[in-house]
Amino acid sequence: MRDDRGSAVAEWVMVSAMLVLLTVTVLQIGFALHVRTTLLDAAGEGARHAGLFGADLNAGEARAAELITLSLGAGYAENVTASTTQLNGAPVVAVTVRSPLPLIGLLGLPDALEVTGHAPQETLDAE
Repeated sequence: MRDDRGSAVAEWVMVSAMLVLLTVTVLQIGFALHVRTTLLDAAGEGARHAGLFGADLNAGEARAAELITLSLGAGYAENVTASTTQLNGAPVVAVTVRSPLPLIGLLGLPDALEVTGHAPQETLDAE
């Protein structure tokens, strides 16, 4: 190699490209975690809504889907299900949301992310 002219430009391009890629990756991971947290909160709110005395499972599904649609978009609220189960002998409502895992912006793998929110079901049974 005879001289170093031009090597600073090449070095700057390679280092800046790597730093931009690293920054975008960190931002995308943060966004994916934001989507997961939002879905988990909506599932929990839907379970609490369905667990109210006199409410049914469809009301919980609708509430969770509404919250997801308002915060993330309708594409993330397509697969919302509610069910009842027992936890330590007490009735519990579970709302499960399956949605895409965002890999590039909002685009991602369909049904790759699954979260479930639980809430006690209100009854008039005296214990």
